[in-house]
Amino acid sequence: MNTADTAPPTGLRERKKQRTRDALLRSALELFAERGYEETTVDDIAEAADVSQRTFFRYFASKEEAAFFVSRLAEAHFVAAVRRRPPDEAPLDALRQALVESWDTIGEAIEQLIPLELHMRFYRVIESTPALLAAHLRRATELEEEVARVVADREGLDVDTDPRPRVVVAAFGAVMRVTERIWSAREDAGLAALRDLATTYLDQMETALTGHWRSGAPGPDGRIERRST
Repeated sequence: MNTADTAPPTGLRERKKQRTRDALLRSALELFAERGYEETTVDDIAEAADVSQRTFFRYFASKEEAAFFVSRLAEAHFVAAVRRRPPDEAPLDALRQALVESWDTIGEAIEQLIPLELHMRFYRVIESTPALLAAHLRRATELEEEVARVVADREGLDVDTDPRPRVVVAAFGAVMRVTERIWSAREDAGLAALRDLATTYLDQMETALTGHWRSGAPGPDGRIERRST
C-alpha cells in the first residue's frame, strides 16, 4: 500500500499541529503565571501539555519564544493596521488610529490561540520578572524600528536621514510603555482597562509635548481644566 494513501490530509495534519502548539502555549503561560517564569522548565511545559520535550522544540526554540509568541501576533496586527491607514493621515494620527483599529482584531486573534484572560494575566507577569521585562523591552525597541520604517515609507522619507519617523514612533512607544506599567499595577487586568488607559494617555500626548502646562491640568476625564486667574 502506498504510504501516501494512509497519510492524514494536509488540512487535518495542520490542525493537529496547531492544537499541539496551542496546548504548549497555554501550558507555558499558565505555568509562568502560577509558578513564575524562572521556576518553570521546558520539561514542565511539555509534561503539562502531555508531549515530549522534543515536541516542544519542534514548535519553539526556547521558553522565551513561547512566552512572547502571542505578543508577537498582537504586534504584527498593529503593524499591519499602520500600513492600512490612509496616506493623508498625519503620522501620529495614523499610529493612534491603527491602535484603535487593531484592539478588537488583536483580541479575536488571541482568543483563537489561548483565552484572552490568560494572555492579559501573563502580561502582568512580565513587569515582575526581570528576564521577561528585559526581553519585552528589547523587542519593543525592534518593533519601534520596524514601525518607524513603515511611517517613513508612508511619508516618502529616508528613515536614516530624516529623524522624524523614529522620533514620533519613540514618543508613541513611550506612552504605551507608561500605560502598560500603570495598568499592570492596577486591579483591573482586562483588555478594556488597558485600552481605556492607553486612549486617555494618547489623548494627552500632543498637549504634553507642545502645550503650556501651567495653563491647566487634565481632569478625571482627561480634558484640560483651565486655571482661573
